[in-house]
Amino acid sequence: CSSLAIGTTTGYKLFSLSSVEQLDQVHESNEIPDVYIVERLFSSSLVVVVSHAKPQQMNVYHFKKGTEICNYSYSSNILSIRLNRQRLIVCLEESIYIHNIKDMKLLKTILDTPPNTTGLCALSINHANSYLAYPGSVTSGEIALYDGNTLKTACTIPAHDGPLAALTFNSTGSKLASASEKGTVIRVFSVPGGQKLYEFRRGMKRYVNISSLVFSMDSQFLCASSNTETVHIFKLEHLTDSRPEEPPTWSGYMGKMFQAATNYLPAQVSGMINQDRAFATVRLNISGQRNICALSTIQKLPRLLVTTSDGHLYIYNLDPQDGGECVLIKKHSLLGSGKMEENKENDLRPPLPQSYAATVARQSTVPSTSTMPGYSEDGGALRGEVIPEHEFATGPVCLDDENEFPPVSI
Repeated sequence: CSSLAIGTTTGYKLFSLSSVEQLDQVHESNEIPDVYIVERLFSSSLVVVVSHAKPQQMNVYHFKKGTEICNYSYSSNILSIRLNRQRLIVCLEESIYIHNIKDMKLLKTILDTPPNTTGLCALSINHANSYLAYPGSVTSGEIALYDGNTLKTACTIPAHDGPLAALTFNSTGSKLASASEKGTVIRVFSVPGGQKLYEFRRGMKRYVNISSLVFSMDSQFLCASSNTETVHIFKLEHLTDSRPEEPPTWSGYMGKMFQAATNYLPAQVSGMINQDRAFATVRLNISGQRNICALSTIQKLPRLLVTTSDGHLYIYNLDPQDGGECVLIKKHSLLGSGKMEENKENDLRPPLPQSYAATVARQSTVPSTSTMPGYSEDGGALRGEVIPEHEFATGPVCLDDENEFPPVSI
């Protein structure tokens, strides 16, 4: 949660989120129009881009050097991409491709997944726990949990009655949160076991479309935003069962009695008792727009970040002790802001070098016909289709330095 990537009709932009008052633009490209997917590998120079001009092609760039690392084409439109330091996941409507991010080789193709029209999937950012989650059913809220390291199915979680709308892992890959299309209940499960740990009720009055679900880096908070004007932040309270030597009190005695009584109630009723209300909330001044949220620490204080599809970033203060209504402290414009825009008035400077895409178009000498067979879950050829081979498949993907892309220890 330290940088922000946006795709626009003219290209894409990358921003650094290290300050509340100033939004630093790290990079801008106007060579590829209509970018609808742009994913950056943490704060490194590796960025993955997909445009509406070629929706079946994924381009991987080293944006600081202005070079293309590789590109892959697929049999249908790319709906989403997820990556960590170990794996790169490409999600199509009915299949998922798993690449080794060190050399971009295709490791596995999960074929015949249930139709996933929104490309809903989640990948743990912790490469030691490269778990992947995606819908296991079209009609119910079943989650398929897959181990991206061992390339084996971990378990199936019956999370909701209705189809899934949102999935997210915490930073360590030990918890998975989900919401259904109704958007009224958010559940948190253990990984890889799939046990239900928490259940939060977002609201009962109306169904909403939850568009963003995210943990804080310390896994203490979970944020959910939707097509309504309200953003909810829930607190994952620690269980108190680990303190058996607590002195007996009347309230403690009644609490144990109440907890014991829930064991005799129907599952639906006891589930309601275990649910919690939002710890903190935000009321946006817009409604109906898609937005993405993040819980981050900026200048040593906890903040809630909300980016909206009309091109604005809102930064709120979050009180980690008392919660309540979060206070808006800054609003940034993402379209036409940043250092590069501010320098426009100085037209006497020499023109900047051409962008990486133009450079790649001139320098690339790798024949585009180089291909490798894709492989399916059972090890057979992928229905006769071929995928362009990575031009540096014999060696690791090198970014600027080892600090930017530290070696993966096994």
